[in-house]
Formats: sequence, C-alpha cells, structure tokens
Amino acid sequence: MTASADRRLYMLSFDQRGSFKKGLMGIAGEPTDEERRRIRGLKALVYKGFERAIADGAPRDACGLLVDEEFGADVARSAKASAFTLAMPAERSGQDEFEFEYGEEFGAHIEAFDPAFVKVLVRYNPDGEGQLNRRQATRLGELSAWLSERGRRLLFELLVPATAAQLAQVAGEQDRYDRELRPALVVRAISELQDSGAEPDIWKIEGLDAREDCARAVAQARAGGRERVSCVVLGRGASIDRVGDWLRQAATVPGYVGFAIGRTIWLDAMSEHLAGRLDEDGAIERIARNYRHMIDTYAAAAATTAPGSA
Repeated sequence: MTASADRRLYMLSFDQRGSFKKGLMGIAGEPTDEERRRIRGLKALVYKGFERAIADGAPRDACGLLVDEEFGADVARSAKASAFTLAMPAERSGQDEFEFEYGEEFGAHIEAFDPAFVKVLVRYNPDGEGQLNRRQATRLGELSAWLSERGRRLLFELLVPATAAQLAQVAGEQDRYDRELRPALVVRAISELQDSGAEPDIWKIEGLDAREDCARAVAQARAGGRERVSCVVLGRGASIDRVGDWLRQAATVPGYVGFAIGRTIWLDAMSEHLAGRLDEDGAIERIARNYRHMIDTYAAAAATTAPGSA
C-alpha cells in the first residue's frame, strides 16, 4: 500500500523522548513514575494543541501527528479513535545507530497501535563509517520488507550529520555544510538506502535552502519507478523563520507534499509552561497557532506553483 503521491501531509511531530526527558525536564537518567506522568501530561498538551488547530480550521484530512508509545500511548489511541492520521516511531531514541525500540518484538507493537505510518529516524552519511552504514541498511531493508508484506507504510526520517572531514572542508561552519555539502549527500544517502532495500512511502528530509536541491532529492526518491513516493520537510528544531524558508522552497517542488515538524512548533510553549509563565490553555493556543502558521506558510507557497511545473 502506498500513500497518494500528491496528498498533502502536515504532520505535528512530538515522538521525541530525549527532548522531553532531558531537554524539557532536565532528567539525566531514567525518569521516575511521577516524572513519566508529567511527560505524558506534556504530550497530552501538544495533542490538545493539534486538536485546537483543527477546530480552528486546519485541514483535518491533511493533518497528522507523530507520537511515541513510551509517553504517548494514550494520545496514540485517542488519535486512532478520532481517525486522525497517526505515525509512530520504531527506532530506539537517542541512538547514533538505528536499532529497533522493542527489538524483535517491533512488529507486535506496530500491530497493536496500527498507525497509518511507521516512522524511523536514521543518521546516515554516505561518507561515514562503512560498517555502521551497512548494519543500519540491513535492518532498514528488513523493516521495509516486513511493512510491505503487510501493506503498511514507512515514513523515513533521514539525518545526514557531517563527518569531521566534511566539517573541515567548510571551516567548521554548520550553515556552510548545510548549504554546500549536505544536499548532494542527501541524494547519495537516499540512493544507497534504496539499493539496500529501504523503500519508504515518504522521505522526511532536513530542510534545504534551495529549490533545486529539493528537486534533486525528490528525483532520487522517485528514481527507478518510484513515482508514488513523496517527500516532506523536517524542521530540525530550527527557528520559525528558518523553517518557513525551507517550507517555501520545498512547497513549489512537485513531489514534496508537506512537512513533519516538532520542536519548532511546541518547544517554546512547553518551556514557558514549565517555567510557570504560560498556563495550559495558553500553551495549547500557542502550539495551535504555530502549527497553523506552518500549514498556512506551506499552502501559500504551494499555491504559487504553476500547474504542471517541474
């Protein structure tokens, strides 16, 4: 089963576990039962922001959410019962190497929640450590085959962190790496992962600064008869303005269908709420407003694209 190649997808991502445990709560080790309860409460607030955005006019058919089982199981069940587009992660959080969160039992957890998309986050640089890349590619090929056999869809979040040698080429400047080196590495990474058997329905790609780089990423994602594959923009926790620029570049490229953005939308609201400067309703409203701003930004840019343009 494949996703519609032109269906819009505006996904609010809050499947992060480390960002909630350490980033928001300052928890260094394993959280206590009380801390887990509080994290579940924060995720429920993000979900209420998602619901508020839809109640305020966000396009329900295009909206979706990405949430984890560890702290968001209740949210996932509620989203499923409400017929929202639900995605859930399969990877263990915070690892440099892709591993299944539940080991060999990953399939049972997927089937228990029955999400529309199974998501994986993978750090993969084609010029990185070869054995690491091969191990990851093998596991991802196995997951892709398992999902395909069961008619399930894969949302692949691809991160391409710079190697030390690549950073040296750009004088250690991350922005230069993002502009000058990362776009070509993204295309190479997609190609290598495809060759290893990974067949996502949607590639979730870090924001690219130039439209032509977005077009190259889509061309590779759809290479070899994969016309039904799409791409969405990953926010990477960047500022609202920076993410807005990425959305405007991607939205004009056929094959990009939306975004999957998390911290840019909810981190500030959650931080202010935890600091006591924003009550629950204020946090919900800010999340809803930020989410709708991203939707409006993408939709407005997409509307400027001439029909049939490439």
